[in-house]
Amino acid sequence: MLDAASQATRRDDAPGRYDLLLLLALLGLVGIGVVMVTSSSIAVAENSARGAFYFLKRDLFYLAIGVAAAAIAMRTELKLLERRAFPLLGLGVLLLAAVFLPFIGMRINGAHRWLNLVVTSFQPVEAVKLILVVYVASYLMRHRDSVETSFLGLFKPLVVAAVLVLLLLAQPDFGSATLVISVTIAMVWLGGARPLHLALMGLPLMPLLYIAATGESYRVKRLTSFMDPWAHPFTDGFQLTQSLMAIGRGEWTGVGLGSSVLKLSYLPEAHTDFIFAVIGEELGLAGVLLVMGLFAIVVWRGLRMGLKGIKVEQRFAGYVAFGIALMLAMQAIVSIGVNLGALPTKGLTLPLISYGGSSMVLTCAMAGVLLRATFEINRALARREAARQGVPPVARVEVPRHEGAIA
Repeated sequence: MLDAASQATRRDDAPGRYDLLLLLALLGLVGIGVVMVTSSSIAVAENSARGAFYFLKRDLFYLAIGVAAAAIAMRTELKLLERRAFPLLGLGVLLLAAVFLPFIGMRINGAHRWLNLVVTSFQPVEAVKLILVVYVASYLMRHRDSVETSFLGLFKPLVVAAVLVLLLLAQPDFGSATLVISVTIAMVWLGGARPLHLALMGLPLMPLLYIAATGESYRVKRLTSFMDPWAHPFTDGFQLTQSLMAIGRGEWTGVGLGSSVLKLSYLPEAHTDFIFAVIGEELGLAGVLLVMGLFAIVVWRGLRMGLKGIKVEQRFAGYVAFGIALMLAMQAIVSIGVNLGALPTKGLTLPLISYGGSSMVLTCAMAGVLLRATFEINRALARREAARQGVPPVARVEVPRHEGAIA
């Protein structure tokens, strides 16, 4: 039998841990999403003769795939993503371009945003959001000094963002284009870029965004109708007036789960883009504050872990945490702002809550990467604490075999 004194653990690394509060907040959003998709989609499903729980079943199917993707992401070292950042960016560009190809791309409601996967459809921009964060984080790692000191250091990430924006505007997808450029600018700013350099680099993009926003009559109507939707309540302002009425009916505690009236074929896209209005009607201000509070926790924990990552020299994990937190925050702000009439209609879903296959799967994957970042940052913090206390690292010990020992 082996002598106890000769035994040694083979674990030569400090233990990591996932951020529990972040995980609970994400699970809370997913749980609310399942409940509200069920409630808001029953009338739509019954009217289409698909069965009352058609959208619930599909939502759970996509959620199962998303949880599997998140689990894989949580077990994958971020170094792998860092090394594959550029190939992933190339894949993202190809996917966005593929929507314009015949038989592969799908045109729905006048927009080229989906790929035909035979059994289902896929929206590439959802994958591009995560790819963009990984690429910018990798770039900030490799060119940190030039980003902090040089005007040209910002050139490549903003050019990449501009290419993605052009492809998105061609689809057209103005909401996602705005999201891409906003998150890119925010990430390079958090990476140390000077505000003056950002302003100079961003100036050429302003005319492009203006032309994109006003180039089509329906976009101009979106930009103007939200300012006074009651002026045209049955045409341009129809969606917003229905949304505002739904939220107004909810008052403090809501009319009760499942008791929404506006979702009964009055409020368009009640289970997707305007699910927040149904939450406001059925759960009231209490439900609205709960959802906003959970998003606030996710963003707070993400940004906080990003700062810790920079301090312990886990810069890639820190930048990834920054990027994902910002992506979720901005998309949630836009979606909620649209439902409240504070922003013009953009067609963005509420992350982890709205119904949508591509959005659910890729947002879950994004959440998994964020949780992995917290794991690696906490592991680095544990290493630093052990070093501060003078605890030597545990080395791998090869235990010699003795004659007669039990293997």
